[in-house]
Amino acid sequence: MSSSAASSSSSSSNTSAARDDPIIRNALRYTVSEREYKLLHKYLISQAPAIKRRSVHPAQYEAIVKSKGDYNAAAVRASIRVFLGTYTSLKLWELISEKLLSRSGTKRPKTSIWKSPNLRLSASFSFILLFHRLLHRFFTRLRDSLLTDSAQPFRRRNPRVARALTSTLAPAVGAGLSGLFLGLCPADQLRLTITIYTLSRAVEFGYNGLEERGWFKNRPWWFGSWLLMPVACGQLLHAFVFDRDCFPEGFGRLIMRNSPEYIQQRPKGYPSHRPWPGTYEIVDSLAEISRLHWPKFTSPILHPTASLPRSLTTINPITSPAHPSHTRLACALLHPHDPSCARTYITYFLRATPPLARFFALICTALALPRWRIFLPSAGGDPLSALRALLARIVRATAFFAGAVGSAWGAICLFQHVLPGRALPTSRWYLGGFVAGLWAFLERKGGRGNFLYAARLSADSGWKVGVKKGWWRGWTGGDVLVFVASKVLLDVLYEVQPRAIRGAVVRKGFAVVRGEGWVDRVAGSEGKEEVRDGKKDEDGEGKNKDGEMPEKKTK
Repeated sequence: MSSSAASSSSSSSNTSAARDDPIIRNALRYTVSEREYKLLHKYLISQAPAIKRRSVHPAQYEAIVKSKGDYNAAAVRASIRVFLGTYTSLKLWELISEKLLSRSGTKRPKTSIWKSPNLRLSASFSFILLFHRLLHRFFTRLRDSLLTDSAQPFRRRNPRVARALTSTLAPAVGAGLSGLFLGLCPADQLRLTITIYTLSRAVEFGYNGLEERGWFKNRPWWFGSWLLMPVACGQLLHAFVFDRDCFPEGFGRLIMRNSPEYIQQRPKGYPSHRPWPGTYEIVDSLAEISRLHWPKFTSPILHPTASLPRSLTTINPITSPAHPSHTRLACALLHPHDPSCARTYITYFLRATPPLARFFALICTALALPRWRIFLPSAGGDPLSALRALLARIVRATAFFAGAVGSAWGAICLFQHVLPGRALPTSRWYLGGFVAGLWAFLERKGGRGNFLYAARLSADSGWKVGVKKGWWRGWTGGDVLVFVASKVLLDVLYEVQPRAIRGAVVRKGFAVVRGEGWVDRVAGSEGKEEVRDGKKDEDGEGKNKDGEMPEKKTK
């Protein structure tokens, strides 16, 4: 009896010591939540008697957490998990890219742990989340305290400061300052991409907010986000030809792979010892032709003494056997075997459409899989309507991409027929890209995401071209300041007009960042779709479904 009593008192003393030890108590609070500790205790700790005797019971742990208040601890827990998740994902991707995707097999040079890009990026995201929550809570409490009667003397002495700190936007603006921690991220392409993406989303949601307030009631029927595409395509095509180091490499490969009639590949059976221009050498030659004011073409078949300018000798294997009816050098380079520009344009569609249709069929089908219930009558879906919508989406996407790429090349021939050689010799590439982007009209009802993506690529490329040519100069930390301003705008919109942030999942993400949980502030009894006056949005896109949580009231 005495031994059992001694063991019982020893176990209780160990538990009490663990509960009263501030180091253990705080370490637990800042690493696991009540629910997680309960699961951990049930499946792991309870299986090890030695650890179980020294651990805190879940009920006691819950009492400890609730007695201290869990907001700050939850913020730290979330930031730690963001850090670990981001760092693990980056290391895993680095391992996959080096071992599996790298063709050369070269390894990246080792750097100090404190200078590791993965560590700095993970720490940046982690601190942004942590200080977003802490600053929002701080300014919320400060505002509440300044609105009390005891703070009236302060408000009277400092009216401007008090007006700013007691504004309903003060917590949102203060939380947006957490974006300054993006400065921990290395100043490379990734940081610029994050900044441009955040800025584009802020502008998009800001436009939605103005639209909700009735600013665009009388807009034309054709007005929409598709108008971004001609401007973006014009800039991108010009950069692709003249400043390819400022152009997204993957996008360039996609264009070249889907230009079968205009980019001449090495013929089968062509002697391997004889030179043949590569795809990008052809593009560089087009840039040089532009600088030479689009010279005429004299066929060496009819005139053996004819020769190309010295800067264009690399394309001689393509232009020498070109059809003698060609009179323009660019046409002889792009479609040497067919002197008709119109026939080449039509042939391009015939050759490029089938593979593009197969590609977009796979993409659109994969994107439709999460909504598989709409294809099953037993699940309340309409399979015929769903299949018809899927096929229409595939056709529109195929026509849009094929038309844009084909028109970008075809515009070269068109402008040579309608413009003199010295008229806009290089700027006509902007016009060609603009014409190509007009095909976005076909996708105006469902392509806003694609249009914004193209606009982000264009913004990134345009900024680099401007820096390269000295049109403007970047300043240290300027991208971080733009990111902070964009983040402040997003936080303000979420605070005062959450419906402007389209998409229930996106709004729930904002709530998670703020520490409110997986809730949607816009959900309610108006219906399952976010519609204004029973209509779709400005691009004809139906809004995302709302959740079931009631709308929270803000102060």
